[in-house]
Amino acid sequence: MKLKSEAFGLLFAVTLTAGAGNMALQSVLPAIGREFGLADTLVAFAFALSALLWTVASPYWARLSDRWGRKRVMMIGLTGFIISMLGFGIAATLGLVHWLSAPVAFVLMAIARAVYGLLGSAAPIAAQAYVADRTSRRARTRAMSMLASAQGLGTVIGPALAPFFVLPFVGLAGPMYAFAFMGLVVLILLWKRLPSGDVVRHPVRPGDPAGKGLWKDLRVRDFLIYGLLVTGAQAVNIAVLGFHVIDEMGLPGREAQSFIGVAMLSGAAATLMVQWGLIPMLKMQPRELMRWGAALALVGNLMSIAAPGFFGVVVGYAVVSMGAGFARPGFTAGSSLAVEPHEQGSIAGLIMSLAGLSFLAPPVIGVALYELAEPGPFIGNSVLLAAALILCFVSTPLKAAPSGRSRRPVEGPASQPGPEGKQNLS
Repeated sequence: MKLKSEAFGLLFAVTLTAGAGNMALQSVLPAIGREFGLADTLVAFAFALSALLWTVASPYWARLSDRWGRKRVMMIGLTGFIISMLGFGIAATLGLVHWLSAPVAFVLMAIARAVYGLLGSAAPIAAQAYVADRTSRRARTRAMSMLASAQGLGTVIGPALAPFFVLPFVGLAGPMYAFAFMGLVVLILLWKRLPSGDVVRHPVRPGDPAGKGLWKDLRVRDFLIYGLLVTGAQAVNIAVLGFHVIDEMGLPGREAQSFIGVAMLSGAAATLMVQWGLIPMLKMQPRELMRWGAALALVGNLMSIAAPGFFGVVVGYAVVSMGAGFARPGFTAGSSLAVEPHEQGSIAGLIMSLAGLSFLAPPVIGVALYELAEPGPFIGNSVLLAAALILCFVSTPLKAAPSGRSRRPVEGPASQPGPEGKQNLS
């Protein structure tokens, strides 16, 4: 698959839209919670149910993507995103205009978010597997990095656009309506334009570790542990950021919205600099990506402890985001390269399960620690990231991951093309 192809552009748009919509929601959620008079920890629970369902559903969608084809499963995931954003927006609007009490509105918002948890993981799983199906081993790290950068770009677009959609009557719920509409546009384009065919993908062979047991496989277990540590810490940083900015600025939630956007933009810009600039320029491979990722994320959290104030919040979050920008394509590509072609759907499902687990308990714990003491979540993150960095140097699979010094020959495709049609390798 060529990175400049229309197919990759559509996959990029799917990931971008979901990332932008979720970060737009994340940027306004603290302000909505403060408007409703809810405890910060309770607001964090709005994502916990969704994360639980995401974690449970991800392996299921991975298996279905092998059977039904990547395109169909992507469309299901994007449909779930649209329904969730629209439902969340309606519930938030009814609460903000006092047509519903805050507790009732919040419950409906949590239910709408649960829809995304149940269906939303289907899209990134199928997109990742679609790319793995159509790239050589040598090209896969770059392709995975570029696909991951769509999420980074989404973190720019979401918070940047969110303030423009805070409109009369709908208020802080406006961004949800806007991104639901954008999701609908992308869904139509995906349906009409993504290549699809009638080639049948070979099923997983009996006795293979793919599927439910793959998480225990020594080839990928340490990649998954590393990913959980890093993404869990990043989830805490994201969950705490809005509350941290509001408190540092000493402003009501609505008035602090632009400052929250600035902080999120700093992190997004740092992520894009890494994934669009440094990784391609330096031709970094999984081993270096994971080491630099954990180290920079650790430094960013230490900066958040040592440098209070709005400027310290912004710079610390930007350095954390740089680390995440290195780490995510590192463990994603590393785990993909560690398994066989017929296991790509299953490993994509496990990677998405990590995303759900990282937003299950860590944000709630992080916000609770923040309510106890401002440095609390950053101290906890520092412990997690130090463990991830140590793992990079003691784990045999992580030490053996491809590095910048690797000179592997160009190999064949990751797997047969599957229901979507013939491959076009980069």
